[in-house]
Amino acid sequence: MVAERLVTDLSRRAIGEAGRAGSLRVAINLLTEDPTRPSGAHWFWTRMLPEMAKRLESGEELLPLVSRKSRHLYGDYGDEVQFTTFPWSNERRNLRTLSEHLYLPVRLPFSHIDIFNTLMAPVVNPSWTLVIHIKTLHAYTTPQALRRSARIYRQLSYPRSARKAQRIIINSNSLRAEIEQYLDVDPRKLQLIYEAVDHDLFRLGDREAARAVVASHGVTRPFVLFVSSLWPYKNCEGLLRGWARARSRLGSRQLAIVGGTRNERYAQSLRSLAAELGIADDVVFVGRLHLEQTVDFYRAADLFVYPSLNETFGLPILEAMACGCPVATSNVSAMPETAGGAAVLFDPNDPASIAQSIVDGIASSDRLRDAGLRWAAKFNWGNTAAATLDVYREVGALRRAARGKP
Repeated sequence: MVAERLVTDLSRRAIGEAGRAGSLRVAINLLTEDPTRPSGAHWFWTRMLPEMAKRLESGEELLPLVSRKSRHLYGDYGDEVQFTTFPWSNERRNLRTLSEHLYLPVRLPFSHIDIFNTLMAPVVNPSWTLVIHIKTLHAYTTPQALRRSARIYRQLSYPRSARKAQRIIINSNSLRAEIEQYLDVDPRKLQLIYEAVDHDLFRLGDREAARAVVASHGVTRPFVLFVSSLWPYKNCEGLLRGWARARSRLGSRQLAIVGGTRNERYAQSLRSLAAELGIADDVVFVGRLHLEQTVDFYRAADLFVYPSLNETFGLPILEAMACGCPVATSNVSAMPETAGGAAVLFDPNDPASIAQSIVDGIASSDRLRDAGLRWAAKFNWGNTAAATLDVYREVGALRRAARGKP
């Protein structure tokens, strides 16, 4: 990953002044969010929308699609960002999906949009130009992480959506390789735009104050940190096995597991594994936390370990770095790309490799902390938002040219 191209591989020269002329109305599909369980996509768009709003030019408007129940997840971003309300978001998954294919193609033409930014293309695409925003390809890479119905739906929808899209925004070269492997896509459609860090939240802070917050959650000794939803592909099991191998070299340290799950049976299997490995006294299952509390864990930890088996970006790597926490992470998929040489890498399928990286990461903590802070500083939401708007403008210029408009 070349530093000068951290934001995007989109050639801005290809946009030119023609890409900035005329009106541009972009609808953005946010209906896939469950208002009771906001996901990483919600975090992404709550950072993107205000930054995009600051950069809109005359005649440009954004129309995010939300439900009545999900509208409160987003703020007010000015007159040029007008929310459009639909009956359902992902709190009613089946109805939401049905409405995207049947109601949305009828409703959106009344908004006279030019571009529709979504994940899955509606079956009917009346008049707009499509931009697909793919953040993961789990239906192919980690199918066991999805319900059977969701997996089948995505495997049927991705190829059709990729064919219809004018541009496909991706967040890593690792995801590019996966798309080229599983989907028949013209590579010229793919536009790489890296995600970013909220530096107002994830930053250096008072480590002693952070330790007091951490202690209130039962982590009372120096500790190594894991932060993620507890899905099997996140490989908390591999981390526990690696911890058991490294334990004799880690002094009195604890392992803090921060993150929740919808599968309590799987969470219980991790607790049982910790007991089986004889490390239950070291491991604290903290559960799901608010982001502000997670920041305190990053600030107080001796090392952040991210042993995932598959990521298309791996944002927690950068969040930890931005808080001054040394990082060790997997040497597969997007994680080396995101870590950028500022982390210790290991084989996530080899507990011995994980164990050695934990020991090495703690031993090299000063070097990793400095390198991580420098690397994470390169990623900010303003650049990500500007690059995304440039994609919309380029597509808008192509649309106008095809219609013979200036």
